[in-house]
Amino acid sequence: MITAYEITLAQAADAREIAELSRDAIERGLSWRWTERRVLRAIRSEETNVAVARRDGVLLGFGIMQYGDDDAHIALFAVRAQQRRSGVGSALLAWLETTAGVAGMRAIRLEARIGNATAKAFYRRHGFTEYASSPGYYEDVEDAVRMVKRLGAEP
Repeated sequence: MITAYEITLAQAADAREIAELSRDAIERGLSWRWTERRVLRAIRSEETNVAVARRDGVLLGFGIMQYGDDDAHIALFAVRAQQRRSGVGSALLAWLETTAGVAGMRAIRLEARIGNATAKAFYRRHGFTEYASSPGYYEDVEDAVRMVKRLGAEP
């Protein structure tokens, strides 16, 4: 059964919950870098979108995307474990892609843990391709794979 959810920009009150989900779903085994304070800075930044997906007021997932001159960068992206494979992640990613396109970005880039086959497969299904690896990217604990998705027509 598919249940409706809404995707909106995060509010300051969401910072703690986003930070805790990041710690538990993304930063496990690493130092906690995306603290409530850092997430709050991202929410308030004019060069960053922090999107959240909710159902009945419950936060299901989030994405933090930063903007450069030509490319956007998904800094963090997570969906609660019990909500994965329900379409929440795909909807969040589509929202971020649409937003990047409206902002005139030519591509979206991101990193994923090299050992996270589920995340890499998710991004591949959504049109991302691997273009590089970064040894020791995650505090010398794990390497990263860099991925990109081109948006719109190339000039």
